[in-house]
Amino acid sequence: MGLFDKLKAGLAKTREVLTMDLDDLILGKKVLDQSLFDELEELLITADMGPQFTHDLIDDVQQRVKRKELQDASQIKSVLQQRMIAILKQIERPLVIPKNQPFVIMAIGVNGSGKTTTIGKLSNLLRNDCHDVLLVAADTFRAAAIEQLEVWGKRVSVPVIKQKMNADPAAVVFDAIGKIKAGFNGVVIVDTAGRLHTRTNLMEELKKVKRVISRELPGAPHEILLVLDATTGQNAVMQAKMFKEDIGVTGIVLTKLDGTSKGGVVVRIAGELGLPVRFIGVGEGLDDLRPFDSKDFTAALLD
Repeated sequence: MGLFDKLKAGLAKTREVLTMDLDDLILGKKVLDQSLFDELEELLITADMGPQFTHDLIDDVQQRVKRKELQDASQIKSVLQQRMIAILKQIERPLVIPKNQPFVIMAIGVNGSGKTTTIGKLSNLLRNDCHDVLLVAADTFRAAAIEQLEVWGKRVSVPVIKQKMNADPAAVVFDAIGKIKAGFNGVVIVDTAGRLHTRTNLMEELKKVKRVISRELPGAPHEILLVLDATTGQNAVMQAKMFKEDIGVTGIVLTKLDGTSKGGVVVRIAGELGLPVRFIGVGEGLDDLRPFDSKDFTAALLD
């Protein structure tokens, strides 16, 4: 199966809700009236595209109707596609990693988002692109987090820096930066905690890790990658706002798109946050993490 076909298969649940319901809505419609617009609004909100994008799209359609540029309900799909590509193009900024020099990625996100799995798959992607990779087990609080990262390390042939459970995450990171100072010129991916007793505790722990990285290696972390679970829909957007405000986020990975009908949340992330979506996860396979492409994503949803 080709890359686009895998993407299309991964987005099947969202496409089923969005495209089939949209086709049902516009099929045979002769009149572009308020009733149609109300149903369209409900459809887009259900797909988790968010109130702002929904409002802007419907306003655009209504204006086109007034100008007689749009005379058939079947043309709505084309307008939706154009607007989706336009907004998603703004967040299509691939992660550019230089060769033969240190590049530190701090991976953050709540437990259950697929963070550690994403780190494993990203390591594989980078290895295939001829990068040396080093993993850092700085999630020392969650049971089996270190072991899970080690399993991924063995699977993709990448070494893991670790200490014992409940060790100070900053100390683990300090050890990893020591490897860079000793001459490691590859990508260092730091796995971090996703849950402490309170939001304040979690954010303070992540800030501490970030400070140690910055102090020991000026200019790092070069990427703070937030991993979000697409199945949580608008909750993913709320999480992104929280992490962006407290830690600073430079890129997003949206996982589990194959397991949800809420793939439209990518549009909401684009409209409300403006953060680059670096990668999307569309399956459980090792190669099912892929760089985000706005045209491919839109085509896989609507074609």
